[in-house]
Amino acid sequence: MIENKCMYMNEFQRHTLSTDQNTSQGMDGLRFPLLGLYGEVGSLLSALKKKQRDQASYLGYEESVIEEFGDVLWYFSNIAARASLDLSVLAQRMSRTLEDWDETEPHEFGTFGDIQPLSSTREPFTSSLYEQRLIELAGKTGRLLDDVAGNRVEHNRDVLAGHLVEIFRALVAAADEANVCLDRVALRNIAKTSSRWPSPTERVYPPLFDEVDDPEEQLPRRIELDIRERGSTGRKYVRLRCNGVNIGDRLTDNKADQDDYRFHDVFHLAYCAILGWSPVIRALFKTKRKSNGNLDETQDGARATLVEEGISTWIFSHAVKLNYFASISSLDYPLLKTVQAQVQGYEVQSCPLWLWEKAILDGFAVFRCLREAREGIVVADMIERSISFKPAT
Repeated sequence: MIENKCMYMNEFQRHTLSTDQNTSQGMDGLRFPLLGLYGEVGSLLSALKKKQRDQASYLGYEESVIEEFGDVLWYFSNIAARASLDLSVLAQRMSRTLEDWDETEPHEFGTFGDIQPLSSTREPFTSSLYEQRLIELAGKTGRLLDDVAGNRVEHNRDVLAGHLVEIFRALVAAADEANVCLDRVALRNIAKTSSRWPSPTERVYPPLFDEVDDPEEQLPRRIELDIRERGSTGRKYVRLRCNGVNIGDRLTDNKADQDDYRFHDVFHLAYCAILGWSPVIRALFKTKRKSNGNLDETQDGARATLVEEGISTWIFSHAVKLNYFASISSLDYPLLKTVQAQVQGYEVQSCPLWLWEKAILDGFAVFRCLREAREGIVVADMIERSISFKPAT
């Protein structure tokens, strides 16, 4: 589990501020990451409980533990940063006593490996000792929250610093017991949070997947699709036309309770325009990469099409409960994580989570326009990475 990489503690701490979506300041701003810290420690305990209960059937245990440790580390680092407490200084105080408590110096280049010399000669993992370390971590975190609730932290940063040192000790002890490398945990967390909440300079569109392929087998760089509802009451369907030519089959909701899913090709157009990926649109416009047998089979084939359709249907089931994302500007991480897991093995797996979020929300914005107007022109522009709606003429 140990990687030969190091992560500077203060660098990781600065990263938590750059990916922080919490704009509140002072104690109001501190309470959110405090709750997050306690919740993520609870998630570690929950993962261990599932492992003990389900044993071999809980296949995602190791990955879950690494991710949860990363979230604990993120919230812990963010709390310290909001109080202007460097992780490197807190780390030095982990080994201090009353006599030498103040004998610390800012150490910009301290790594998590400096406080966690994991050894290949460690005793084998035992869940009982790990459980004990996690309970100690939860207890120390709880005592910090108790002091916050009792207003003993707001005007005394030293109280907070003391708690954080104790929590840091317990966190390192729990990671040691689980044989989890905090350097690796921090690096994985940076990859995760940068994918979900990148800084403006990191928000760069990746190259289109087919930009070096035969131009005749590239997805159309600009599509204007005329989408109109037709049929009588109870037997309505959607017809698609592009450049005056009918495209694809007539679409219905395929469901007893009508929910307008018949307009769902908008989502495929959004994936095409913003992600640069849509096996469904490739099939509709006959741009499968037939000259490359491997791409044709593994990326543009029937299974890839089913994956895309499945994602579209699954997200739609969530959106129905939330008014088709009408008042939502940010999607929850578990939803995006699940989508990314479903496309593992396909070229689109490299797309960051923020790009998936944009594709989904922009697609539903156009869907809502179509749902209201019942017809219109949808413009998918792969160069501009945009999708838009124009009233029908």
